[in-house]
Amino acid sequence: MAKKNILVIEDNHAILDVITLILESEAFNVDGLNKGADFINHVLKLNPDVIIMDIMLPDTDGRELLKELKNAEATKDIPVLMISARYNASNYSLDGIEADDFMAKPFNIDELMDKIYALLKK
Repeated sequence: MAKKNILVIEDNHAILDVITLILESEAFNVDGLNKGADFINHVLKLNPDVIIMDIMLPDTDGRELLKELKNAEATKDIPVLMISARYNASNYSLDGIEADDFMAKPFNIDELMDKIYALLKK
């Protein structure tokens, strides 16, 4: 069985490193970005099975990236797990476009893995 690809977009390097370490220990291929620049081109190149995305990024709003992703035919079906230190259900929607799942920071590693495996089954 081929390894699944996961793209993580997180501006906090410590959190990005922890998520990457956890996912690689579970035999996932992980690619990380710390800002939203060139997001769609990166997604098209990597073709991730799941995207984990922070809402608050230094150069853009993660909800804008989600909107761009879900409005593009080539990427609309990629499941997205949004993460944020400011957990509020309204944070995860923009113009009616919603992420596939949500998680507040700090998060539990087991919960993170459960959510990723659930998204992979969709």
